[in-house]
Amino acid sequence: MQQEHEVALTGWRATAHEVIFESDTPAGKAFDVILILLILASIVVVMLDSVQGIRGEHGTALLAAEWTFTILFTIEYCLRLACVGRPAHYARSFFGVVDLLAIVPTYVSLALPGAQALLVIRTVRILRVFRVLKLANYVSESERLMRALYASRRKIEVFLFAVFTLVVIFGALMYLIEGPENGFTSIPRGLYWAVVTMTTVGYGDIAPQTNFGQAVSAFIMILGYGIIAVPTGIVTAQLTQGAMDVSGQACPSCGAGGHRVDAAFCRLCGSKM
Repeated sequence: MQQEHEVALTGWRATAHEVIFESDTPAGKAFDVILILLILASIVVVMLDSVQGIRGEHGTALLAAEWTFTILFTIEYCLRLACVGRPAHYARSFFGVVDLLAIVPTYVSLALPGAQALLVIRTVRILRVFRVLKLANYVSESERLMRALYASRRKIEVFLFAVFTLVVIFGALMYLIEGPENGFTSIPRGLYWAVVTMTTVGYGDIAPQTNFGQAVSAFIMILGYGIIAVPTGIVTAQLTQGAMDVSGQACPSCGAGGHRVDAAFCRLCGSKM
């Protein structure tokens, strides 16, 4: 079944795939280094453009630079789609979505001024540095963490429901204890205070004044420290799989990386490596 969907890359598409997606070759590494430098430069341009004084003096140059980067990234995005066997699969992948979001704001700014500030999403693209610096194992570790979070989702949902229940109870209780005269003007206001207190943030904009209210507050704060540790323990329990060696090879079909060095098929689309 896997063979039916495989698309062999030949000619310029195979060459482009090796340069754009692979990091094990000199050309591929050089491409990624240049790309990361361009991403950093584009982020600096976006930040400078947000400074009113600099924008007033160099606004034209910054706008030209922004459009230059956007056009370059648009060409790169099109090339990425063209040199994979399954363009739609890559477009829906994490980096595919990020690559698209990195260029859309500039075009949107033509109709909605100020939208180009969203170009800071390009910062996420710097994650490609893991492949360039041969830190693929870090990518695999992040994927292990995501798998652990997904496996723990039901326990975390139950935990969050329990926390929400406690917030409602304590918020309503403090409303009854303190009352409007001490700042607890409604139950929703009490819920806000309970969230701030239980998470140990403590803004201090509203605080109990009665002795009983302060005693309940102290109990909630102590309880908050215990609550913070619960999700950490849930996720840690799922992190039991051993680390695996990861290669820098990308799937020729969907462009996904993070494969084991001995992988024969893509971990996402199942195409032959």
